[in-house]
Amino acid sequence: MYNFSWTRNGTHFDVGKDSKVVMKPNSGTLIIDINGEKAEVYEGVYQCIARNEHGSAMSNNIIIRQSRSPLWSKERNEPITVQRGMSLILQCRPPAGLPPPIIFWMDNNFQRLPQNSRVSQALNGDLYFSNVVMEDTRNDYICYARFPHTQTIQQKQPITVNVLDIEAMNETVLAAFLNGSDFWGDSPSGERVPSFLHPPGTHSTAMVLKGDTLELQCIADGLPTPDISWIKVNGELPSARFSFHSFQKTLKITEVTEADGGDYRCLAKNRLGSNQHTITVVVRAAPFWIQAPQNVILAPKETGHLTCEVDGNPKPSVAWSINGIPIENSHDDPTRKVTDGIITLSDVQVGSSAVYQCNASNEYGYLLANAFVSVLAEPPRVLTPPNHVYSVITNSKALLDCFSFGSPLPKITWFKDSQRIQNGDSYHIHANGTLEIHVAQKLNSGKYTCVATNNLGIKENSVSLKVKHDPELFPTMIWLKDNSELPDDIRFEVGSDSLTIHDVTEEDEGTYTCIRNTTLDQDSASATLTVVEQPDPPTDLELTDQRERSVRLTWTPGDEHNSPIKQFLIQYEDSLHEPGVWVNMTEVPGTSTTAELELSPYVYYSFRVLALNDVGLSEPSTQSRQYRTSPSKPDVNPAAVRVFGTSPDSLTISWMELSGLESNGPGLKYQVSWKLLKDEGDWKRVTLANVSEHVVIGTPTFAHFEVTVQALNDYGAGPVPEIFSGFSGED
Repeated sequence: MYNFSWTRNGTHFDVGKDSKVVMKPNSGTLIIDINGEKAEVYEGVYQCIARNEHGSAMSNNIIIRQSRSPLWSKERNEPITVQRGMSLILQCRPPAGLPPPIIFWMDNNFQRLPQNSRVSQALNGDLYFSNVVMEDTRNDYICYARFPHTQTIQQKQPITVNVLDIEAMNETVLAAFLNGSDFWGDSPSGERVPSFLHPPGTHSTAMVLKGDTLELQCIADGLPTPDISWIKVNGELPSARFSFHSFQKTLKITEVTEADGGDYRCLAKNRLGSNQHTITVVVRAAPFWIQAPQNVILAPKETGHLTCEVDGNPKPSVAWSINGIPIENSHDDPTRKVTDGIITLSDVQVGSSAVYQCNASNEYGYLLANAFVSVLAEPPRVLTPPNHVYSVITNSKALLDCFSFGSPLPKITWFKDSQRIQNGDSYHIHANGTLEIHVAQKLNSGKYTCVATNNLGIKENSVSLKVKHDPELFPTMIWLKDNSELPDDIRFEVGSDSLTIHDVTEEDEGTYTCIRNTTLDQDSASATLTVVEQPDPPTDLELTDQRERSVRLTWTPGDEHNSPIKQFLIQYEDSLHEPGVWVNMTEVPGTSTTAELELSPYVYYSFRVLALNDVGLSEPSTQSRQYRTSPSKPDVNPAAVRVFGTSPDSLTISWMELSGLESNGPGLKYQVSWKLLKDEGDWKRVTLANVSEHVVIGTPTFAHFEVTVQALNDYGAGPVPEIFSGFSGED
C-alpha cells in the first residue's frame, strides 16, 4: 500500500487545508477546482512522492502556469508616408502571452492581407515590404493576436500607409501629404541591389534545442523584389527534414540533430546584383538518456550497480537521491560507493531495500528516474504454467518458455526424457530461460522439463511439444486496412492470394495487412498504399514589380497529391494579337513560387501557371489579371530577306513578316530600300504594309543590287537594317 504526498515549489503542499484541492484515493492524483478562483494562486512546480515500507519514489516535476492573454497597450499610430519603391516595416509588437499568441494581419473586413515574395510576415509578427507600390496605400493594416488557450483575439490599432511618387509631385502637394505623418524615404527609391532587412548585416546566430524545429528567416530590401535561396555552408540540407516557407524566405528544419549545427547562408538576388547573410546555428540539448538506471533485485551479500549515464549540451550535472533525500544528506553506508554516475552496492543485507533517484539537469531541462533496489532471499519459482502444450509445424522454430523468479537469480537447465539439453546446433537456451529449437522435427516431440536452481532451493516445471505435419491444414486469409476491417465497398475485390482496389481514390491510402492463419500458426505482411495524381492547379496569381519590359508573377502551389512538384510551366495569352491562344513562355523549378517574366511592348498579356509532377501536368490555374505593355518602336527587322530576279527587267525582294508580338506597336509597315552595288546615288525606297514581297520594275539586266528591309510602326523605326545583295533577272 502506497502513501502519497505532494510538494509545491520544493516545500510540503498540505492538500487537506485547501477545500479546492482533492486527492483521488489509491492514486495520488490531485484535482484542483479553479472555478471562481484566481488560477495564479496555484501556479508553481509540483512533485508527487509515493512511499511504502520499501522506500520512496518521486514523479517528474509538474509545472502549472495560468494561460494569459494581456491587453494591447494604448497607442496612437501616426500615418506612415513612404516613397514608392522604398522598403517598409510595419511593427506588430503584441503583448506577451502564455503561450505566445499567433499573429496575422487583416483589414477592416477581416480579410487576410495578401502576402507574396514582396510582402511577408516575419516570425516575430512584423509585416515587411521589400519595396512598396502605389497599391499599398491603405488605412487598415491591422495586426491581430490570437491567444489559443483563452480563445481570445485582440487587435492593434489600424496603421495607415500612404505611398507617394515624390518625383511626380511639387513641393506644395508633398508638404500637404507629409503633414503629421512619419516619412520613410531618406534613400533613393529607384532600382537597387538587395540588402537585408531581417536579420540585418551579414552575420547572425541562432540557437535551437536538439529535437526541436529550427526556423531561419531572411527578408531582403531591393528593387526589383529579390529572390531568396538557401545553402548550408560545407554541408547539405537534411534530406526529408527541411522545407521552405513564406516564398523561400523561411527555412524550416524539423527534428534537429547535432549535425544540423553550422553556418547557413541565404542569398538575396535580383537583376542588379546579390547580397548574402550567414546564420550560425548552435545546437544545444536538454539532458537525454544514454542509460537510465534500472530496477535491481539482489540477494544478501551480492553486489549490484546502478548506472545513470546522460548527455546534453552543455554537459548535464548528475545528482543522486535515496528515497527522495539527496545522497550527500543521507546516512553513511560503507557498502555504497558513488563514482561518475554509477552507484556500486556491495555486500548488501536484507533490509537495505530503497528507491534511488537519478536527476540530470542543465539549463535547458532535466531528467528524473527512479530505480528500485530490492534485497531479497527467495527460493526459485517457475512462472510458466505447468503441463503447457506447445504445437508447431515441422521445420519451423519452437520456443518453450521457462520464466522464473528468485533471489539470487535462478540458473535454468533443460531436460528431455531425463537427458540434459546443452546449447548447440539444434538447441539454444536464452538468457530468460526460454529453450529454442531451431528446426523442429517429429523426433523433437515429447516432454521437456526446466529446472530453476539457486542456493535457497530448486523448482521444476514440465511442458510438452507436438511437432505436426498435417496436409489437411488449409490456411485462411483476411485483409485489414489500418488494422481495421476493409471498407464495405464493391471496389475492393479479394482474390485467393491478392487484393484488388478498383477506381482508387485518396481515401484508399493506408496500410494494408494480409494475415494467413492455420490452426497452428499465422503469418502476416503489410504494405502501404500511397495514392498519387497530378497536382492541383496553382492559385492566387499576382503581378508585382511592374516594368515596361518585365513583370514578376507570384503564385501559391496546389496540393501535390503525394508526388512532389518538379516544375511550373508559365503560359501567356496575347488578347490583342492572338486571343484565345496560350503560348508556353518559361519553366521554373518546382521549389519556386515566383518568376520574373521578360515582356514585349504592345501586348495585352494574361498569364496562367501549370504544375508538373511525375504523374503529369495539372489543370491550368485561373488566369491572372491582364497586364498591358506600352507600345514602342520595333526591336527587330524582318528575317529571311531574299533578293532575286524573275525577268530581265525586274528585281524581286521578299521577307518574312513580323508577328503581332514582334510589331511592338500599331501601324506596322516595312520600308524597302534598294540601289545598284557601288552606285554612289541615293537609295530608292517604298513603304509597304501587310505584304511580304516587293517587285522593282525597269531594272538593268542581271545587275547587282544592295537591298534593306526595315520595320516601322507609329512609334518609330526598328534597328539599322542589315544589307542584303542579289541580281536582277537575266536574258
